[in-house]
Amino acid sequence: MFVGVGASRVRDMFEQGKKSAPCIIFIDEIDAVGRHRGHGVGGGHDEREQTLNALLVEMDGFDTQEGVIIIAATNRPDVLDPALLRPGRFDRQITVNLPDVKGREEILRVHSKKVKLAEGVDLAVVARGTPGYSGAELANVINEAALLAARRNLKGITLAELEEARDKVRWGKERRSLALSEKEKTNTAYHEAGHALLLELLEHTEPLHKVTIIPRGPSLGSTMWLPEEDKYTNRKAELLASLAVSMGGRVAEELAFGDVTNGARGDIKMATATARRMVCEWGMSEKLGMVEYGDHEDYVFLGRDISRARDYSEATAEEIDREVRTLLDEAYQRAKQILTANRDKLDVIAKALLEFETLDGSQIEDIVKHGRMLNPPPGIAPRGGEKMEPEKPPKQVVVAPDVTPPLPGALGGAPA
Repeated sequence: MFVGVGASRVRDMFEQGKKSAPCIIFIDEIDAVGRHRGHGVGGGHDEREQTLNALLVEMDGFDTQEGVIIIAATNRPDVLDPALLRPGRFDRQITVNLPDVKGREEILRVHSKKVKLAEGVDLAVVARGTPGYSGAELANVINEAALLAARRNLKGITLAELEEARDKVRWGKERRSLALSEKEKTNTAYHEAGHALLLELLEHTEPLHKVTIIPRGPSLGSTMWLPEEDKYTNRKAELLASLAVSMGGRVAEELAFGDVTNGARGDIKMATATARRMVCEWGMSEKLGMVEYGDHEDYVFLGRDISRARDYSEATAEEIDREVRTLLDEAYQRAKQILTANRDKLDVIAKALLEFETLDGSQIEDIVKHGRMLNPPPGIAPRGGEKMEPEKPPKQVVVAPDVTPPLPGALGGAPA
């Protein structure tokens, strides 16, 4: 009964466009009708293909005198039919990337017109502190900051609210109501101290932003870093350093308690993914060379991928696994060597986290250089009588799996 409705609507749309010329026809999410033909899984008539054929026919019927411009948008250009993308139909492909620092500042200015900012708030500072944020995330930062200012009965949004909103948008809301035992707090403190200390001591790492043992999002603690500037490439030395930092939480648990928890799940997942891409995509393995192993698409397209055969042998697959394992083992040993040599600093950072709960990068830097904090966090009274190391290793820490957000990132501790 309804066969051909999509194709009929396409013809009607183009007819209306010709009557309204000059005009622009904008088709959002064109992959809904422009998906690759012949890749449907299963039999039967595909209504989508009829709609796509009508679209191709109508676009062929245009010439330069029609006065109609067609623009389409999609997040999945990899699944579009090649006939759509040839010159004469869609002539140009424009990739809209994440905004750079100037773009972020302009986006923040647009969204901040709807709210009242306090005197002296510099949006350029917020833009520099939000690398990798999309336009939607920046709009959410302004919205969350306005809510925070309203709860605090402020007349305008200050920089403090904007920074807190930035952390909430990227790493999740603080969950101070979550009741944790002292054993779990101590374990989380050492886990995050391991990440933070390696970020400070290793040479090719991003600047440490903040480390906290306050539950935030899915994790019981987080170590956060922010790049100093927009980055589009990573050197091998930087990637190897990031692998070592990922291992820091598990190594710190092992050194402090002689036992480990399942809180490092997210760290292991992220490190394994990075190491595999180094070997298979980025040619950073001396044994396997500059060869791409496998077709690496960002998203799975079942119609295309279900019948795709692997383009390397079983022996090569074993070699890839060995290389990935070698990278991770070397990163673990590197982290263990550094943290063992700096065990005193690890203890000081963990104790400071138990006392103050949240430390910023400058305070961790003071501990590394001077053995103590020159400017401890204000307004929080240290809790006395903390027992930093248990008399015996904890028997059990019951936690659920970790979820680690993408870079610019945070390494989660023992997750909630």
